Amino acid sequence: MLIRIVEDSQRWMMKMKAKMSKQPRKQRKARYNAPLHILHKYMSAPLSQDLRSKYGKRSFPLRKGDTVVVMRGDSRGKEGKVRTVDLKREKITVEGVVISRSDLSEVPRPMHPSNVMITKMELKDKQRESALSR
Repeated sequence: MLIRIVEDSQRWMMKMKAKMSKQPRKQRKARYNAPLHILHKYMSAPLSQDLRSKYGKRSFPLRKGDTVVVMRGDSRGKEGKVRTVDLKREKITVEGVVISRSDLSEVPRPMHPSNVMITKMELKDKQRESALSR
């Protein structure tokens, strides 16, 4: 009888810990104030079919040097390497994807990582390789 009460209280405690707010304002606040190691996970992009079948994962965080294909927007279909990854703004830039300014200079076009697909990954880092094998 005593064991059952303890089990019930543990189950109740688990339920209390798992509860999160559903309010959009609190979700936005949590995302805005998230630490960098959490922001890195927000920078995930879907993997191509080849990589998906090879690693058994659907998406993976982007890094500088990954080769991606733009899937959405005016630059759809363009392929290039990731030039920069901006965690605070949650944007990336890709080589060859630019905007022309009125003075005819070209600047890199920032885009959200969900609008690209990873076709080739930069695997020089041992930790990244081990994360893929998990």
